[in-house]
Amino acid sequence: MAIGKLLATIGALLVVIGLILNYAPWLINWFGKLPGDIRIGDEKKLIFFPFVSMLIISIILTIILNLFFRK
Repeated sequence: MAIGKLLATIGALLVVIGLILNYAPWLINWFGKLPGDIRIGDEKKLIFFPFVSMLIISIILTIILNLFFRK
């Protein structure tokens, strides 16, 4: 029964992310533009390391998952 709840939660999260990406892209245009995100490149190639953006997403997901799955 726990796997069903997990799959339903992941599915709902993917639907919400899809709706945000399609109808409100300005909500996530900060991703990759924060101080600490490294962007190295020229006209032929680009290397991108979104360190700070991924740190913020990790903290947000940790808080959300702890709220839902706390016993």
